[in-house]
Amino acid sequence: MSMEQTSDAEALVRVLEAVEALPGAAALRARSYDLLHLTSGAVAVDVGCGAGRAVAELTERGAAAVGVDVSDQMIAIARRRSSTADLRLGSAYDLPFADGQVAGYRADKVFHELHDPKRAVGEARRVLAPEGRIVLLGQDWDSFVIDSADPELTREIMRARSNTIPSPRSARGYRNLLLDVGFVDVTAEVHTPVFTDSVMLPMLVGLADTAHSVGAITPEQADAWKTEQTERAYSHRLFLALPLFVASARRA
Repeated sequence: MSMEQTSDAEALVRVLEAVEALPGAAALRARSYDLLHLTSGAVAVDVGCGAGRAVAELTERGAAAVGVDVSDQMIAIARRRSSTADLRLGSAYDLPFADGQVAGYRADKVFHELHDPKRAVGEARRVLAPEGRIVLLGQDWDSFVIDSADPELTREIMRARSNTIPSPRSARGYRNLLLDVGFVDVTAEVHTPVFTDSVMLPMLVGLADTAHSVGAITPEQADAWKTEQTERAYSHRLFLALPLFVASARRA
């Protein structure tokens, strides 16, 4: 692992930890664990485990939790944080389990990064035992609600950012993905935190920077939008509503 790769992975962990510390994030994680309906000692996999927070929390609940991540850098960081956690390198398309080996499958903010979410759901069904449960969480990148004096520019910024993501609308498709692959008892819900201060300002700045970097907006437009959002943030006039979708189902 190069020093640059390590630095990038650690920077991503810091971003993820900041998101996990946002108001309501702990309650949403707890909701996802509840939806797995795990019994003590049941094997549960957290796909895209990152630094391993969910693995630790599932373990505290009595599950035999396993973290899987496609990034060896992330697995290395997670192992440094917990020498006892079961952490494995693997892809959402090719999980390191035999057929029917796990009782619970969880993936949080993962499916929008996949080019083929349906294939990943099929792999989830393969590793789940009969009656096993799956829970998917994530944001729909076309559903952010941001107040701005320039709504057209805001739409262009969000469109440009969405277009850089492999499956930006996967979250709105969770329910149908699960049905298509044969899951039953499918449920879907939305949790929408609202932010009015500076806590999400770095993310908003990043949206404009990405839109500029792909040529969707000019440097002047990016600077103007970032200035407006910064002024809103520090005067408590910012408004960002971020719908987070949660779907759960059972393997028949």
